[in-house]
Amino acid sequence: MRAMKSVISLIAALGMLIYAVPRLEIGQGFTPPTIYGIVWIGFSLLVIAAHLHELLGVDEQTRDRLDRLNTYARWKLERRIREHLRNMQTGE
Repeated sequence: MRAMKSVISLIAALGMLIYAVPRLEIGQGFTPPTIYGIVWIGFSLLVIAAHLHELLGVDEQTRDRLDRLNTYARWKLERRIREHLRNMQTGE
């Protein structure tokens, strides 16, 4: 599901970029329309890069580490709760 959302968003961002680039007024010196066009293209390329990053799974190793860390944290919390319940039952 997450990959499909990234694919759809990537296609939409590429489509907007392809549609908008010929219409942006770039190359006319240091004018507000040129600055706007450069910033707009920069942001759209940033969005495209983020979706490609997600699709290519660059963060997969980091995501695996976080999953293992979360599993350990849940195990540790469960152990604390069991110890607390055991102590309550024995009256300590």
